[in-house]
Amino acid sequence: MRRVVDRLVAPFAVDRRVLALAGARMADGIGNSFLIIVIPLYVTSGTVGGTAFGLGDSTIIGLILSLFGFLNSSFQPFTGRLSDRLGRRKPFILVGLAGLALTNAAYVFAETYVSLLVVRGLQGVSVAFIIPTSVALVNELATAGDRGGNMGVYNTFRLIGFGAGPAVAGAVVNLGPYALPGKVTISGFDAAFYIATITATTSYVLVTVLVSDSESTVANAGADLSIPIRDRSGTNLLDPVFTLGVASLFMATSIALFATIQPEVNARLEQGATWFGLQFAAFIIAQVTLQTPIGRACDLYGRRPFIVAGMVFLIPTTLIQGFITSSVVMFLARLFQGIAAAMVFAPSLALAGDLAGEGESGSKLAVLTMAFGYGIAAGPLSSGVLVRFGFAVPFVFGTVLAALGSILVYTQVEETLEPTAAVPVFGSD
Repeated sequence: MRRVVDRLVAPFAVDRRVLALAGARMADGIGNSFLIIVIPLYVTSGTVGGTAFGLGDSTIIGLILSLFGFLNSSFQPFTGRLSDRLGRRKPFILVGLAGLALTNAAYVFAETYVSLLVVRGLQGVSVAFIIPTSVALVNELATAGDRGGNMGVYNTFRLIGFGAGPAVAGAVVNLGPYALPGKVTISGFDAAFYIATITATTSYVLVTVLVSDSESTVANAGADLSIPIRDRSGTNLLDPVFTLGVASLFMATSIALFATIQPEVNARLEQGATWFGLQFAAFIIAQVTLQTPIGRACDLYGRRPFIVAGMVFLIPTTLIQGFITSSVVMFLARLFQGIAAAMVFAPSLALAGDLAGEGESGSKLAVLTMAFGYGIAAGPLSSGVLVRFGFAVPFVFGTVLAALGSILVYTQVEETLEPTAAVPVFGSD
């Protein structure tokens, strides 16, 4: 099996373990994103009973889905720091994947609102074991010369899985029930939960067989793991990793504004659900297409130029969405917003990885992954509240955040990589 992986890894120019980990995250991403579509359908199907705490279906659905993000982001700094202290990444990833597989299977027996909340909450905690340690492991298996490319490949595979799940989840539910050998029949919902369980289990097997910790991680366990807010070097006011975390929070909030206001978008553009789905997918298409080439480019030309340019490009691509009246133009705006985010994400992780000392990757990179997770949770909540004051208001809010993030990155983050080609890029020193 290792020889097969070695042949597959050659075109990507990354460590074999990075590609295996990326494939594992793609598999669990398919199953996890399945649930974003399936859980709302499950709640409204009439199958779920018990007390709803006096809340309507839409509120319960929002609570169930947001609980995952809140717990996931909240626990990441602790799991990242603990993995640094122990000098191990792989055991944490396996614990998270095992928890994800078990909780996916538990949905089959979750027939009350309380049980759904408990299962989804446990999933959030499980994934908190996976995200910071996976990114830290990618960072430690890379070098300064190829860190951006490794981060790009990892994120590309992860996003492919995240984008593929919702595309087929609804069909799996609607085509049920399914007749199995032995006159066994399972519902479309149970089939979706079993598929999610299988993908998480597949990820567990891939990591077990093909992924190992970096030797340097074990050797440097227990380093100084504090995350300062002020810049210790005295060069700038704020610590660069903390600054990148704030910028990631602002960026994620801006890009997540779109998801919650589907009825308002469709009404304004006089379009149906198909157009909205295409517009939503445009962002992911840009991410999947550009993460790897941008990651490799930042290995050649530096991290900071891409991060600054991406944050600046995020300003107009977010603002214009509040004033668009054409479905086609909205699709293009989302596509360009995805390009802006792709210019920020992999280079930011690579720059934070450059700054992380030996044995600190889990703690340092968890700042960015936690901030991004909080932003993805805050964006839909913000747009749901602000859209009542006018369609453009959420996007103006996101534009202000993007502008603040641009200023922070431009003034507080220095380049960590000596460019191999002196190409003047916007925002470079």
